[in-house]
Amino acid sequence: MGTAEPPVRGRSTRQRAAVAAALADVDEFRSAQELHDMLKHRGDSVGLTTVYRTLQSLAEAGEVDVLRTNEGEAVYRRCSTGDHHHHLVCRSCGKAVEVEGPAVERWADAIAREHGFVDVDHTLEVFGTCDDCAGGHRDDRAP
Repeated sequence: MGTAEPPVRGRSTRQRAAVAAALADVDEFRSAQELHDMLKHRGDSVGLTTVYRTLQSLAEAGEVDVLRTNEGEAVYRRCSTGDHHHHLVCRSCGKAVEVEGPAVERWADAIAREHGFVDVDHTLEVFGTCDDCAGGHRDDRAP
């Protein structure tokens, strides 16, 4: 990928830059352990604790998306947009698509107001099976 690496909050180190570069090289969500393994295979000596801390810093800065798998493991991917968005995630291959959800935003705002909540934030991931994993393009599905 030819995009710039995301900035890393906190002390800038070679290890933190290596984690950011690894994230820039993948499109799908990866666990901290998977990123750590990638770095080892590249010859980058980065401790797993540093990987976790860097991912946390990037998540807090809004530079990476974080999802929880069905097993509860956090997985990370570099954001393709800085705007609030949601994800469609394939249960089989992990493919994720960023989507906007104006109806969800309106509902979240309305339900918060109804219950007297302010300064509300939310996350939403929709899990399913992508077209490729479901057997490709099928004509028998409704549009």
